[in-house]
Amino acid sequence: ARHRGTVGDNRQVPRSGTRPSIFPDDVAWTCVDSRLATARQAGVWACASPIAIGLGVGAIAGRAWVLGAVAAAILAVAVWVSVLISRQVRAIGYAEGPEEFLIRRGILVATCSVIPYGRLQYVDVNAGPLARRLGLATLDMHTAAVGVNVTIPGLPADAAAGLRERLVARGEARMTGL
Repeated sequence: ARHRGTVGDNRQVPRSGTRPSIFPDDVAWTCVDSRLATARQAGVWACASPIAIGLGVGAIAGRAWVLGAVAAAILAVAVWVSVLISRQVRAIGYAEGPEEFLIRRGILVATCSVIPYGRLQYVDVNAGPLARRLGLATLDMHTAAVGVNVTIPGLPADAAAGLRERLVARGEARMTGL
């Protein structure tokens, strides 16, 4: 029998068959808009389609089966990446806590970032042409730590603007005591 005690930093050792979660259980996570997956998939298909079509035409014109196989492989990879993008977008979320802002992302490598409101320096909202067309925006948070910037892509534009205002207000309220 293996010992199931605690690890040096007081974390419980997970039982076999259970997955430890780095995300707090008592937090109500808000997911980003699913249209973010559409925007990212459009980029994949904008790159993969012309290459695959060109190789396919070359395969037909030159009767080179290798070019056709490469075109099929490119399309298969594009489909696989599109599925991964959908899963990655579903894994992105954020939560507004009483003293800090939490961001989660990742499936294989899960990440949970916690940003105290008092450490926020400034918050930007930006949107490229495709994001504007889809009604999406990206929220960029810059903290007092050097080189630490956190991004939340795929927010509805009005939700991003409202979140920016709330974060700035909470940041100013927490910094007044410093």
